[in-house]
Amino acid sequence: MMDKQRMIPVVSFSAGLACSLLAIFFMGNTEGTTKSDADLEQKVRSVSLDRHFEFAGEVVPVNEDTRERLDRELNINAYLQATMILNLKRAKKHFPTVEAVLKRQVIPDDFKYLAIAESGLRNVTSSANAKGYWQFMKTAAEEMGLEITEDVDERLDIDKSTEAAAKYIKQLYKRFGNWTDVAAAYNMGPTAYAKAKADQKESRYYDLQLNEETSRYIFRIMAMKEIMKDPQGFGYFLEDQHHYIPHPDMKNVTITQSIPSLIDFAHEHKVTYRLLKYYNPWLISHKLTVLKGKTYTVKIPV
Repeated sequence: MMDKQRMIPVVSFSAGLACSLLAIFFMGNTEGTTKSDADLEQKVRSVSLDRHFEFAGEVVPVNEDTRERLDRELNINAYLQATMILNLKRAKKHFPTVEAVLKRQVIPDDFKYLAIAESGLRNVTSSANAKGYWQFMKTAAEEMGLEITEDVDERLDIDKSTEAAAKYIKQLYKRFGNWTDVAAAYNMGPTAYAKAKADQKESRYYDLQLNEETSRYIFRIMAMKEIMKDPQGFGYFLEDQHHYIPHPDMKNVTITQSIPSLIDFAHEHKVTYRLLKYYNPWLISHKLTVLKGKTYTVKIPV
């Protein structure tokens, strides 16, 4: 008993000494880290509104309400770092296609940011079952000439869906006569948007009391535009090799007969089934039914 009692203070002293030494070590280590890594500290600043804002050449009216709505979207999107970096990477891949279609259809270039606001340039499906880069509902997609069957969904084809979106945007412009209303109607639906304007007896989007999504929509698009036009000004630095780019060498295979197995078809063309679907996301089944007189073009990476 006496030996055990004498050991207690020795153990306590040893443990206390060890803790003290560890504390000194970590305090010293922390000080060193703070000094050497001071330039890596995050700096969070409010986004400046001291600039001219417009959408598709149409000036945003400045008042207390619009400034706060724009400020909200600029700050939210500027500090969604992972999302914005991926938007910038995908834009390098898909914007050339979108820009070419908009230019040919004489639609303002700012409309390419609708695809960012709608889907982040991804083939996503909304809770309302809208699909693709431009978030078409099935009925609207078919009205714009897109094919949707058990094997094919052209809402997922960047080329064809962008052509359909441009066609729809032009129809909306004929109805509403200004590009801001067109974008709002694209999001809300033209019938509901026209009714809101009539019911509230207002002529401008900015003066309407709308559902939250549409009320934020134009401001979100402008925020995306401001950030993506000047990413470094918002703290985003991407080297060229970090962007996503289209595959440099593709061959187009014309399909005139049904393909019972896309897996076998892929292997015959020396690619995996996954890569076949990656380059042709509009192929939504394991097969492709081709009706008489119909043809499809499938992209194969060389």
